[in-house]
Amino acid sequence: MFKEKLSIIKIGGNIIEDDTSLNTFLKLFSNLEGKKILVHGGGKRATAMASKLGIESQMVNGRRITDKETLEVITMVYGGLVNKNMVAKLQALQIDAIGLTGADVNSIKSNKRQVTNIDYGFVGDIKEVASNSIDRLIKANFTPVFCAITHDGNGQLLNTNADTIASQVAIGMSKKYDTTIYYCFELNGVLRNINDQNSVVKYLNINTYKKLLKDGIIADGMLPKLENCFDALKNGVTKVNMGNTNMFTKENDNFTRITI
Repeated sequence: MFKEKLSIIKIGGNIIEDDTSLNTFLKLFSNLEGKKILVHGGGKRATAMASKLGIESQMVNGRRITDKETLEVITMVYGGLVNKNMVAKLQALQIDAIGLTGADVNSIKSNKRQVTNIDYGFVGDIKEVASNSIDRLIKANFTPVFCAITHDGNGQLLNTNADTIASQVAIGMSKKYDTTIYYCFELNGVLRNINDQNSVVKYLNINTYKKLLKDGIIADGMLPKLENCFDALKNGVTKVNMGNTNMFTKENDNFTRITI
């Protein structure tokens, strides 16, 4: 059965922080053909805002501890400042965007992460994506713009990893669409040498991944990102691409294409 194409683009890092980079990306995003969904983080902006308010940001292994005060800051920054700024810029580019958290139209439900040796606080692990509700927005020609907030169905908002939101929404939507994920950040893709932007691993499958992992080339923040990629591909997503904004230009092929 023929499925219509759907692109799910997750942006993060310095693209969100730098107005020029953000405007460049949003223009490319607006020119992307077909149905699309945008997912964004905003961690650096949230950390800066928390600091202004005298709230210390606690990180463990690159993951944020989300206490009650931090959750309030994240809701303001992700769901307000960053999200609505993007939505307004997309409207200026004639994209009828609608800014969302996972609580809106009950689109993404999570469980509060259980306390083991670390208490992450109000952090959510996704349990359910309401693909039918999201699809109604898409079919009405709206472009959903999700921030990194979900909910538990009982009135509690939860901070949720934006990479995971992108992969889980893509898995949910893949039942209806031929779905591709684009992870867009400041690097050209997965790099063999973090100091050399031209050392891109252009094609990455599970075997290449295991070898690069063993050699210590893939580490730190790239690990959970790639785990999300392979999880998505094993669960119905057609393609995953990773790189900077140039991967949306036809003349560029210097980015990472991930397959099983």
